[in-house]
Amino acid sequence: MIKKCLFPAAGYGTRFLPATKATPKEMLPILTKPLIQYGVEEALEAGITTMAIVTGRGKRAIEDHFDISYELEHQIKGGSKENLLTEIRSLITKCTFSYTRQIEMRGLGDAILTGETLIGKEPFAVLLADDLCSNQTEGILSQMIEVYEKYQCSVVAIEEVPRDQTDKYGVIAGNLVDNTDDTYRVTDMVEKPDPKDAPTNMAIIGRYILTPDIFDILRDTKPGKGGEMQITDALLEQAKQGNVIAYTFKGKRFDCGSVDGFVEATNYFYKKGI
Repeated sequence: MIKKCLFPAAGYGTRFLPATKATPKEMLPILTKPLIQYGVEEALEAGITTMAIVTGRGKRAIEDHFDISYELEHQIKGGSKENLLTEIRSLITKCTFSYTRQIEMRGLGDAILTGETLIGKEPFAVLLADDLCSNQTEGILSQMIEVYEKYQCSVVAIEEVPRDQTDKYGVIAGNLVDNTDDTYRVTDMVEKPDPKDAPTNMAIIGRYILTPDIFDILRDTKPGKGGEMQITDALLEQAKQGNVIAYTFKGKRFDCGSVDGFVEATNYFYKKGI
């Protein structure tokens, strides 16, 4: 049973400057909801109620968002706008939120290791809010938890990307398992390889289910690509033991860490009527 979801949310969001100079990139809105709220809703839909958020300096808006604003609620109580807070009120009621800070930006692996104090010794989900996903049926984390329950090891979500874009992602190689066309046992994993060096075009997106031994592996992981602690390097150690499954998720993903992806997501959700 996956009970906790970790949200690494300490990055600077430099691709959205100057908008992110004082506003966390996770709080940038797609229509009327910030990116991180979509992520929390996806986790809750998967049965997860404990949200563990790794923040940094200038990220207080995230904590304030998942808290009651008594003054605001008093001002709109009984009016036509009161129902606009229904969704966030529901999340606050159903979920528990806890926070810790990443003191320095040293990579996704370091952010996940920073979250150990909030997670403990149990399997957990990781969700990167700027990878916004949409599904007609069950969400990606729900799909991945089903995969985890079957294989009882770490799971990463993957999708095929154009070969010339492999240098933006962690890329996996693996073998199909159990006569499926969407589930691979990972044999290799490379962080942001040059297209000519990429083992495949199957890229990891911002959804993971991790087993708790990942924390001990991260403690021994040296800085990798870009001088940062890469989660792909730690996962490769698990993969060498046959303990990482890559799953081609069902749904649509938007890279809201880029301006193009953010605009595409905004248009998509507007047309969808959300």
